Amino acid sequence: MEVRDYECDIEGIVNNANYLHYLEHTRHLFLKQCGLSFAEMHRKGVDAVVARMALQYKVPLRCDDEFVSRLSITREGVRYVFNQDIIRASDNKLSLRAKVELVCLIDGKLGRSAEYDAAFNDYFEE
Repeated sequence: MEVRDYECDIEGIVNNANYLHYLEHTRHLFLKQCGLSFAEMHRKGVDAVVARMALQYKVPLRCDDEFVSRLSITREGVRYVFNQDIIRASDNKLSLRAKVELVCLIDGKLGRSAEYDAAFNDYFEE
């Protein structure tokens, strides 16, 4: 991905909130790669929602920087835990490290989604 000028603040670096968009976009692309549609799952009454997020900002991104967004996933009980890194492409420096915990609400109630479990099964790190 590439940083767009409107994502930067007066200091010329990416505003901290925009990293959340990068992380979310990466998770949505991962869903598509797994054969799931976030919108279709919602229509079925299954909503994956962020329960907790821990962020460590390292090296700032600036306008026009290209970056790579990576993730790995584990399952802890009803939680899906995404470990995500954003790496500046020009020098491979870590820009952001995140731990994002998601849970599923099935028709509004906390639960395990068989569809998410099956889609993620090949990617779970133990």
